[in-house]
Amino acid sequence: MAKDIVLYDYWRSSASYRVRIALNLLKLDVDYRPVNLLTRAHLEDDYLALNPQGLLPALIVDGKTLTQSLAIIEYLHATTPGSTLMPDDVDGQYRVRQLSYAIAMEIHPVCNLGIVGHVAELTGGGDDAKKAWMQRFIGKGLAAFENLLDDNGPFCHGETPSMADCCLMPQLYNANRWGVDVSGFPKILRAAAAAEALDAFKDAHPDAIGAPPA
Repeated sequence: MAKDIVLYDYWRSSASYRVRIALNLLKLDVDYRPVNLLTRAHLEDDYLALNPQGLLPALIVDGKTLTQSLAIIEYLHATTPGSTLMPDDVDGQYRVRQLSYAIAMEIHPVCNLGIVGHVAELTGGGDDAKKAWMQRFIGKGLAAFENLLDDNGPFCHGETPSMADCCLMPQLYNANRWGVDVSGFPKILRAAAAAEALDAFKDAHPDAIGAPPA
């Protein structure tokens, strides 16, 4: 039975990007509603009524409002027959969560633009401080992620893209955006190449979505 799905997102939001990939992998039809972070639309009353945290994304599935990207992806996995976003076995599920959390709960929070902008304001370092911060913490986090990956593949966990790949690709997009050198991470690059070959990842890319109207 088809779901009625609406996604409130922002093209460069890492969390939104994760959910877009998951929706594409599951081949679910979605009504996209852009929320412009630059104009602070996420803090307007109508959006806060959907997500009191004022964060993106928010996903409406058959009238039910879902927030927090990893919780959304696991919900979609559990409610979509045939989903392979999570493995069937407990050890595999742990492994995918371990990899996903290493990005979503370790790298992403300290590299959120709101945090980085505040750091730059406190230090008076401006754009140079932002870039240095991003390069340090994204680079350090991806180096640890590289060491967490094993030689099985081609994806982050085995032969099928999972929630971990949904997390990796947005983080790599940010790494490239901020000039982080990822050439020394062969296992990450292997997983990225496998993902980039799939339309589900290509179609979720910020460049494919485009910036919302000002």
